[in-house]
Amino acid sequence: MDDRILRHLITGASGFVGKPLCAELLRQGHEVRVAIRSTNDLIDDYERAIVGSIDGGTDWTVALRGVQMVIHLAARVHVMNDTAIDALAECRKVNVEGTLNLARQAFKAGVQRFIFISSIKVNGEGTLLGQPFTAEDEPSPVDPYGISKREAEDALRQLAVETGKEIVIIRPPLIYGPGVKANFQSMMRWLDKGIPLPLGAIHNKRSFVALDNLIDLIMTCIAHPGAANQTFLAGDGEDLSTTELLQRMAAALGKKTWLLPVPSFLLEWVAKLLGKQAMAQRLCGSLQVDISKARDLLAWKPPVKINVALKKTAHYYIKFDK
Repeated sequence: MDDRILRHLITGASGFVGKPLCAELLRQGHEVRVAIRSTNDLIDDYERAIVGSIDGGTDWTVALRGVQMVIHLAARVHVMNDTAIDALAECRKVNVEGTLNLARQAFKAGVQRFIFISSIKVNGEGTLLGQPFTAEDEPSPVDPYGISKREAEDALRQLAVETGKEIVIIRPPLIYGPGVKANFQSMMRWLDKGIPLPLGAIHNKRSFVALDNLIDLIMTCIAHPGAANQTFLAGDGEDLSTTELLQRMAAALGKKTWLLPVPSFLLEWVAKLLGKQAMAQRLCGSLQVDISKARDLLAWKPPVKINVALKKTAHYYIKFDK
């Protein structure tokens, strides 16, 4: 791929990653078209294409007209306590059938490169301490979201072989940054309120990726020839224990931490009694990623340090989310 100005079709443009990605593309002079479900999706400053729901029957003809590259962010995301009767079937409709349908139509329309934002859940749910996931590991997804993302990746690779087109797959771990929701936002609220937490003696290691770093990696994959038909793991390049993350986030918020040194084995035992094993895994278990492939093939390194990204995240929380 060359570095000329391109027109990009972005799915999931109204989301946590999509909004700042579109802004960065525009800032760098690229043309941006966003795919939206309906006129109720308010996305200013960009050319819009209404596509409705994303599944195996979505018509992308208008949306793809004149587009050179697709960045596919939209997905049926992982949710706790999914109430769907068949969560895997529902994930497959959007994440597998919807993705493959879009890619087929995109390549037929002349799109040369298709960037797919996958998930570290394709690799699995956790690692042994000091043994990070790599992009070449045999996938071992567990939940419906991870399984569907793995199936989508496999289908895209096969399609690339059949068509001679290029796909790029990026698997991020937990993404944080301004406007982050879910567990990361809850953590900030606990720290902001000074709630004592029994998390002062957790010696795991987990990888995260700042929103700015993920967007920088996507921007690199847009033009770099070495990205073609490759899979990359995203990350900040520094792993933190749960205790370290809480300490640094509290500092970013300007708050004192109240972390009680409860042994992790005791937390895991209590969590098992309460049926909260998944929560205990996220708090006490390790999940590390090796980003050396992106460093080696793309000469990419995360431009934003964790402490800087945490301060930016905290500033947004204090200003808008408290």
